[in-house]
Amino acid sequence: MTDAPIPLTDSFLSRPIAHRGYHDIGAGRPENSRAAIRAAIEHGYGIELDLQLSKDAQAMVFHDYDLKRLTGEAGAIQQRAAHDLAKMTLLHGDESIPSFAEVLAIVAGRVPLLVELKDQDGAMGPRVGALEHATAIALKDYEGDVAVMSFNPHSVAAFGNHNTGRPLGLTTEAFQQKKNTLLPAATRRYLRDIPDFDRVGASFISHDVNDLHSAAVARLKARGVPVLCWTVRSKEVEIDARKIADNVTFEGYAA
Repeated sequence: MTDAPIPLTDSFLSRPIAHRGYHDIGAGRPENSRAAIRAAIEHGYGIELDLQLSKDAQAMVFHDYDLKRLTGEAGAIQQRAAHDLAKMTLLHGDESIPSFAEVLAIVAGRVPLLVELKDQDGAMGPRVGALEHATAIALKDYEGDVAVMSFNPHSVAAFGNHNTGRPLGLTTEAFQQKKNTLLPAATRRYLRDIPDFDRVGASFISHDVNDLHSAAVARLKARGVPVLCWTVRSKEVEIDARKIADNVTFEGYAA
């Protein structure tokens, strides 16, 4: 990356960000569903959402690699075409898996969107590109505030190569072994220090709320880098997190 990073706009710092939309399964709003997206808009929250790739290379709003937890169906999301996913009902609701294009049409610029590209390599490596391309295509004519991030620095760089004019960020954490069992120890040690921040053209991080006191976060914050955090699940934790973080991604309560 040779161009100056695109700064995160104030809209991402001025209102809490609803994690996977303002979801509540008790109210029939599963995570990353259209209902959760609409509820976040109604409350004036920003929205964090996740993207996975369909078999026919469409960006779909879905968190997991496997369909089971959220739909009860067996298999990986990448094994199903978008039109099949559009017929698959999310558990605890009456909606199917939305495409990113559908969600963009629903939001229509009313609140900021913090978009996480899920790692498609499998080990935070360079085997990426299709999801990043699909995301850039979906965003081509969208006029609202969108920032794009990933745990995988290669993914952030690949999306940045599309020159969409969107702020780029890294989703970061301590990368402990118990939470990242498929990642080699050397990769976990490398990512923990956030060494790719400047290389990929990032202008912000979204860090694990339980690791906000890390030296890597402190170094970036001292440079004036905006620090978002995930996932805050109570007002008490939010109050403490805001001593370091500029904004929170929350769920399970009214922020």
